[in-house]
Amino acid sequence: MKRLRVFVVSDSVGETGDQVAKAVISQFRPSLENTVIRRFPHIQSEELIRKIVCLAAKQNAFIVYTLVRQEMRSLLHELCEQENVYAVDILGPALKTMTTFVEEFPLEAPGIVHQLDDDYFKKIEAIEFAVKYDDGRDPRGLLQADIVLVGVSRTSKTPLSQYLAHKRYKVANVPLVPEVEPPEELLQIDPKKCIGLIISPDKLNSIRKERLKSLGLNDDAIYAQHNRILEEIQHFEKIVAKIGCKVIDVTNKAVEETANVIIEHISNCK
Repeated sequence: MKRLRVFVVSDSVGETGDQVAKAVISQFRPSLENTVIRRFPHIQSEELIRKIVCLAAKQNAFIVYTLVRQEMRSLLHELCEQENVYAVDILGPALKTMTTFVEEFPLEAPGIVHQLDDDYFKKIEAIEFAVKYDDGRDPRGLLQADIVLVGVSRTSKTPLSQYLAHKRYKVANVPLVPEVEPPEELLQIDPKKCIGLIISPDKLNSIRKERLKSLGLNDDAIYAQHNRILEEIQHFEKIVAKIGCKVIDVTNKAVEETANVIIEHISNCK
C-alpha cells in the first residue's frame, strides 16, 4: 500500500481541513493505515506558504487547505502547480459562490468562526464540566449542572455526559452503589433536571462480563453476578423514588437515542 502524506494548511487552527482530510482518506483507508496527516495551523505569511509547498514537493505530500484570504489561496495554488503538488482548496469555492449569492465580499478574517461563535465556547465549557464532574468526583457540581445523570455502573453515564456536553449542556453524573450513600446535593437539586438510567439485569450482566474480560479478569466476579446486579437495581429504584426524577430504560437504546429523550424532557420542563 502506498504511503500517504497529507498536509493540512490553515490560517486558523486547521480543524475543518483536518476533518475533511480524514473523511476523504477514510473512503480509501478506513483505519487511516500507512497515512500521515500533518497540520500547519495559523499560516499567515507568504514565506511559510512557500516553505510548506517546498516540503510537500520533497515528501510527495497532498495538501488540503482552508485559507480565507484570496491572495494566500492564489499563492498556494500557483506554487503547487509549479512544484507539481496535488492540492485541494476547501473554502475558496464556497466563498466565491457565497460572494455571488449575497452580493457581498467576505471579511477574510482567519479564525473568526471561533472568535464570534459563542456556542463554540459554551461547548468547550460544557465538555470540561462533564470531565470534572464525571462519576461523582465532586458533588458540588450537581448544583451547577443543567442535567444530572444517576444509575448503576455501566449504564452509559459517561458517554451520555460527553454527548450532551457537545450539545452545550453541563452534565454531572453519579454512580449509585448500595454501600455508598448518595451525596446530599443529589436530594437538593431540582428533580426535573435529574435523570435515572435503568437497564435490564440480563443486559447489564452481559455488559459487565465483557468489561471484566477486556480488563483481563474473570467474568464470574461479584461485579457481574446476577444477585449483585439485582441488589444494585433495587438500591437505584429506592434512590430515584426519593428524588422523584424521570427514569429512562437504556437497555436497547443507543447513546444518541437516549440523549434525544433527555433533551426533549429538559426542554419540556423549562
